[in-house]
Amino acid sequence: TAAILLSIVVACGVQVENEKTVMSAADVLALPQPEADRRLFYGEEPLQFGELRLPEGEGPFPVVIVIHGGCWLAEYDLGYMSVFADAITAAGVATWSIEFRRVGNEGGGWPGTFQDVADGVDHLLEISREHDLDLDRVAAVGHSAGGHLALWLAGRKWLEGENPLGGDAPLALNGVVSLAGIPDLAAYASPEGCGSAVSGLLGGDPPEVPDRVRRASPIEMLPLGVDLTMVIGDLDSIVPAEQAHGFAQAARQMGDSVDVLEIASAGHFELVDPTHEAFADIREAVLRAIEPRWIE
Repeated sequence: TAAILLSIVVACGVQVENEKTVMSAADVLALPQPEADRRLFYGEEPLQFGELRLPEGEGPFPVVIVIHGGCWLAEYDLGYMSVFADAITAAGVATWSIEFRRVGNEGGGWPGTFQDVADGVDHLLEISREHDLDLDRVAAVGHSAGGHLALWLAGRKWLEGENPLGGDAPLALNGVVSLAGIPDLAAYASPEGCGSAVSGLLGGDPPEVPDRVRRASPIEMLPLGVDLTMVIGDLDSIVPAEQAHGFAQAARQMGDSVDVLEIASAGHFELVDPTHEAFADIREAVLRAIEPRWIE
């Protein structure tokens, strides 16, 4: 129907009438997609794999976990984040870009999407020695729906023992950089656009599944206990700035350290384009997130 088509257009970030031109989903999908050094599977399903990129030189290498967005939907995979991961690797760190089952894939949604992301990240524990990875210096960066999942990873320690989401000993993060992420699922849920995918992710509308919201929405899992950077484009029409600002306020009240980095003249997708003028600031935030906090 026309309503469904309009919803897809909005979700993909196509700017129908906008005085200032910003990148669309088609633009970001047209970016180079350089191959990774290795594709490694963390599970038996076809989508349970990660792409590992290693910098030049000798390790041990700090690690940045990269999580793609796409409204948690099967239509969007990790390919568009390849150029971003490649650029971060060029800064001297290993990157581990994970794929996972999404809404529309068999086993995706609740709890499969979350289980895959957790298992994919914990797989670093199994491959760290072979690839000389320094798991004392690990950060996660995610874009859009991937920003939600990156923040969720930081709070997963509160679910420890709640298998399959928490696991027995989840990998610890030092920091998270959320690029136009979605930290408040209940507030983001809507009948149209990307927010319409929240019910598919949770297996129900947020008011109908409050326990899942508690275990899936980062704002419900505060404090996260890691350094947080929320990056937003001031022209983003897909994820409102209030998602970042509201979360930052709530997180600070709970004792978390949160920076909000607003990128001028940027929409939703410029944040993952290494050729954008703001990339240097985003890269700095990612590299800063790797280092552990020293609390005296």
